[in-house]
Amino acid sequence: MNRCLANLPHLTILMACGLCGFPAVAGTQAPPAGRRPNIVFFFSDDHAYQAISAYHDPRRLIETPHIDRLAREGLRFDRCIVPNSICGPSRASVLTGKYSHRNGFYNNTNSRFDGSQTTFPKLLRATGYQTAIFGKWHLVTDPTGFDEWHILPGQGVYYNPPMIHNGRPVQHQGYVTDIITELSLQWLRNRDKSKPFLLMCQHKAPHREWLPALRHLGHDHDRKYPEPPTLFDDYSGRGRAEHDQDMTIAQTMNAVDLKLTPPRILNPEQRRAWDAYYEPRNAAFRASAPQGQDLVRWKYQRYLHDYLGCVKAVDESVGRLLKFLDDEGLAENTLVVYTSDQGFYLGEHGWFDKRWIFEESLRSPLLVRWPGVIKPGSVNPEIVSNLDFAETFLDVAGLPIPTEMQGRSLVPLLKGQTPSDWRKSFYYQYFEYPTPHHVRPHHGVVTDRYKLVHFDRPDLDVWELFDLRNDPHELRSVYEDPMYAPVVTELKRELDHLRAELKVPAEPPQEAYGNRPLK
Repeated sequence: MNRCLANLPHLTILMACGLCGFPAVAGTQAPPAGRRPNIVFFFSDDHAYQAISAYHDPRRLIETPHIDRLAREGLRFDRCIVPNSICGPSRASVLTGKYSHRNGFYNNTNSRFDGSQTTFPKLLRATGYQTAIFGKWHLVTDPTGFDEWHILPGQGVYYNPPMIHNGRPVQHQGYVTDIITELSLQWLRNRDKSKPFLLMCQHKAPHREWLPALRHLGHDHDRKYPEPPTLFDDYSGRGRAEHDQDMTIAQTMNAVDLKLTPPRILNPEQRRAWDAYYEPRNAAFRASAPQGQDLVRWKYQRYLHDYLGCVKAVDESVGRLLKFLDDEGLAENTLVVYTSDQGFYLGEHGWFDKRWIFEESLRSPLLVRWPGVIKPGSVNPEIVSNLDFAETFLDVAGLPIPTEMQGRSLVPLLKGQTPSDWRKSFYYQYFEYPTPHHVRPHHGVVTDRYKLVHFDRPDLDVWELFDLRNDPHELRSVYEDPMYAPVVTELKRELDHLRAELKVPAEPPQEAYGNRPLK
């Protein structure tokens, strides 16, 4: 368990084993119910860390003052990575503290969440917490372990969304982010004030097709966003998998994504506001008829406007709930977490979407405020994961962590204390293929410096290695470079160790890929 990789010629890796699977550990002694911290968990869909100003992306794409407040008053994690970079599987990992191969939710195509398994909301509820979830669920089966649930069916829609309230279908009018926020606030106002609470406020935004609130159309005043240096990446230096995908701004975005076709869910009043903004700009686009790289640039600018417009409403949501905590005197005894189900591409490598082990997809934002525990303005560089959330929330509540969970409580890190045996490597595995984006199944090991990746299906058996220190944009695999041979050897050994530790099956079930034949 505490084995360290050896020092190597040419390059040195200093890392312990993955430490993703831990024996059960007791939380701190549970205080009386009235003193146990409340938990507010903001969970957005596809919110890239690059689109949070606290992360200081060089492009400075947007200001997010309310989310930034959590960084200013709490802790920003700079290396929060996910085990499977896709929506449903990430949600299952958050609830269970387990990898996809242990919780049974592999993909968004045919997986169904087994609600009978242990989840942290169930354990909190059993010990006196009130529990509620509002917004995006995306796990097919009904939520379990919640006193109150009010969720979007499937992916949900941005305008006038149908929802399901404790099993009963209801129809809402308005913008989905605002509705989820108001439902969360209503529940907080009406809760049993004698009990601690868990509130999971889970936004659809900024998921595709990136439909902003009408008040945010024109939010950027037609700003021209700086382009990422890899917008026109030709994928040289990498293999077939990176070339053979379907998630580019150039080829994959459609007329609905680009707002050249209005959404059908708008009512007449909403449609008038929509047309007032988009139609003059669409007419100008059609008249200029850009081609080649100019067309890609136009698509990129439209994409950024819409995506970041969605983020603005999420930031406002965070601000409204933080204000409620302040006004009600709850802030001092409430742990607040902001994160996303994974990272997202904002034009890097010419892409949108996620799925890959590569940085923009692998990394999610994570900001945590816990007054009296976290030193304000802290930054943590350690490898953490959404696998750790369930264990953290149980530890915060003073509850034991089940042995089946595969993450580790972040409470020591929140207190500014990094355990000597904290993980230095992490296992990743992605399954869903061939649709919707034709990203090849792959698994690998991640450290602070390296990524060893294995595209592992019969029709594509390829290894790649990336050195983030020398190649931060991950443009060139050095797997075949003789200088890196010792690194490859040690990382393969570490990968085997992690797979054994995590009980990863040698071959996943066919349905893990979406129950479609491999091509």
